[in-house]
Amino acid sequence: MMTVTQVAEASGSRRRVYLDGQFAFLLYQGELRRFHIEEGQELSEESYQCIMTQILPKRAKLRSMNLLRSKAYTRRQLEDKLRQGEYPQACIEEALSYVESYGYIDDGRYARDFIEAHLQDKSRSRIKTDLMKKGIDKDTIQEAFEALGALGVEQDEMELILTLLRKKKYRPDTATKQEQQKMYGLLYRRGFPSDLICRALSLDITSISV
Repeated sequence: MMTVTQVAEASGSRRRVYLDGQFAFLLYQGELRRFHIEEGQELSEESYQCIMTQILPKRAKLRSMNLLRSKAYTRRQLEDKLRQGEYPQACIEEALSYVESYGYIDDGRYARDFIEAHLQDKSRSRIKTDLMKKGIDKDTIQEAFEALGALGVEQDEMELILTLLRKKKYRPDTATKQEQQKMYGLLYRRGFPSDLICRALSLDITSISV
């Protein structure tokens, strides 16, 4: 038996339930009534297990499915969303395993799709950084690049740099030193290698400091 030490208002009709002084879970008011949850009252092990193994896992799975209907998520992004909903970690893991088992989340596929979508507007380094921020590990990212390469989907970073320079109306033959430095900084911050930037800008690499 556990003691309900606090029932605090959350959002809407949801309430935070604390058991033995520790936050346990969020429940709707109707569920509080169903399990006779009130401050100072005891919560039976049977009721606790029902909440933790039936009520909340089902809700976490439905929440995951609703999120995935609107956009793709990496595993970590979806985990973060569920954690924001204050689901117990065990329920989060069950929900993630559920959607993974049906292929609704797949970090490898997400990485391949992201890379293919940004080959023409991001450097390889920036793509890697962005994917890692989304929770995808380096090995998965590398495998995604290799899988796309095997299909003939490649990136020509020099051509991408030149395309960006044309869009910026940059002309190496007439650019001032200040314009060169500004363009170098822009391309460097986008993750392009220094040697490619300098070749594209027709600069001596030893003259550039970052």
